[in-house]
Amino acid sequence: MIAASALLTILSFPDFDLWFLAWIGLVPLLVVTVQALNARQAFLLGWLWGVIFFYGSCWWLTYPVIHYGHISAWLAYPLLLLPVALGALFPALFCVLLHRLVSRFGLGAIFIAPFAWVSIELARYAVTGQLWNAMGYSQAFQPLLIQTARWGGVYAVSFLIIAVNGAIGFAFLRREATATATILVVLGALLAIGVAALRQNAVVDLHAGSTASQIVAVQPNVPMEGTDDRANEQLLNRHIELSKQGLSSLPNDPRFSRLVIWPESPMNFSYSRDPHLKEIAGSFAKAYHASILMNSLEPAANNGDYNSAVMVNEEGGIVAQYDKIRLMPFGEYVPLPRWLPGASSVRGIVGDFTPGSSYTLMPLGAIRAGVFICIEAAHPSIARAFAKRGAGVLINISNDGYLGPTPVMRQHLSNAIFRAVENDRPLVRVTNSGITAFIEPDGHVRDITGGFQPAVRSWSVGQSREGQTFYTRYGDVFVYAGALITLGFVSATFMTRRKKLEKTMVKRRG
Repeated sequence: MIAASALLTILSFPDFDLWFLAWIGLVPLLVVTVQALNARQAFLLGWLWGVIFFYGSCWWLTYPVIHYGHISAWLAYPLLLLPVALGALFPALFCVLLHRLVSRFGLGAIFIAPFAWVSIELARYAVTGQLWNAMGYSQAFQPLLIQTARWGGVYAVSFLIIAVNGAIGFAFLRREATATATILVVLGALLAIGVAALRQNAVVDLHAGSTASQIVAVQPNVPMEGTDDRANEQLLNRHIELSKQGLSSLPNDPRFSRLVIWPESPMNFSYSRDPHLKEIAGSFAKAYHASILMNSLEPAANNGDYNSAVMVNEEGGIVAQYDKIRLMPFGEYVPLPRWLPGASSVRGIVGDFTPGSSYTLMPLGAIRAGVFICIEAAHPSIARAFAKRGAGVLINISNDGYLGPTPVMRQHLSNAIFRAVENDRPLVRVTNSGITAFIEPDGHVRDITGGFQPAVRSWSVGQSREGQTFYTRYGDVFVYAGALITLGFVSATFMTRRKKLEKTMVKRRG
């Protein structure tokens, strides 16, 4: 049953996209956890579920190790078991909590499972810095089902999924008419919540006719390795030609600002340091009366480097710069003490960027844009900080090419979809090798590009919606409340156990 539950859940995520399976896939896990003989068995069951789930949904982590590290697949796939086994500790902890709650309060405690689950997702993010494939992300491409994210982020959607699974599990174990009625009550409540979220989404409209900027998204498909100076020149020309192609499809209206976006790229542009790049990009910007937003290695203190997004205006000067705040461990920095033997060697291979600290907004016509880079799309706090500071549109520049034509492309897009819905902002996603797309504030995705091919998209971005969502204002209040509720019930189990021991002692003395 554990393997079946994990497999059903895997199938609900990209690239399988059988999203509806998430609403029933956890029922076997909940049932066997409730029926476990003791906490140790519950832990092992949850750990096994986690190993199968994380391995099955994140196997693509082996791709760069095999293709660029030139490590045999026979070694790479077994090595993946180590981080997977560590990640699996979190669903294992959830199963221990659920087993303890049901043991103390009875089967009805299964309805505390949604609070416990989102609490564990929060703990996973706090400990590992990653919330990849949280349960709510399985619904990313179903806009009608993710509107509650504007209240509680991706955790709110995870909560609803576990609530439905818990109700079905309760009915299966109780097998009474009242249990069936319980399912109907839960489903009715969830339907009411979904309708309320949709109604809130509908009360504020985009300001029609207030177009502020015309955007060209360039997907150059720069290869991950094997380029020389001549190839780099050709690739730079490809950026320029695709930019021209995109601008030619837009009306030449001087009332609207024009922005060309180049994605994060393995070409390692360095605008401040490269006179040739500055000349080419600056000449293009002047000739076509367009600004360019590009990824660039910019100088930091102590001879360091920022992974930055810079906006170059029509005169060729940098008018705004955002330095990436949340860096990728073992990709952009090494989370090891400098005194540890071998740490400096690892930094020489991986790189050692300096994290930024300011949420700089970019000028985009009459509105301002919040630009974040690559994996920052998986950090809800980044997009929220930009929206809270007044960003009318969100822009994500990314490079997933090093992970190959694997499910990571659509899984990463899933993260970006939630950032748009959470903050009720349109999101422009521009990538090196796919997936480039425009995400509406309600989560609808349009103009998706194919993977690993040059492409260009052109969009007109209007004035954003007014105001802020509950999530933008208050962040993760929902999940923190869930954690407090879970902690309260778990604490009560210890109090109940203590009282039972006291009664037992009194009887023995009597």
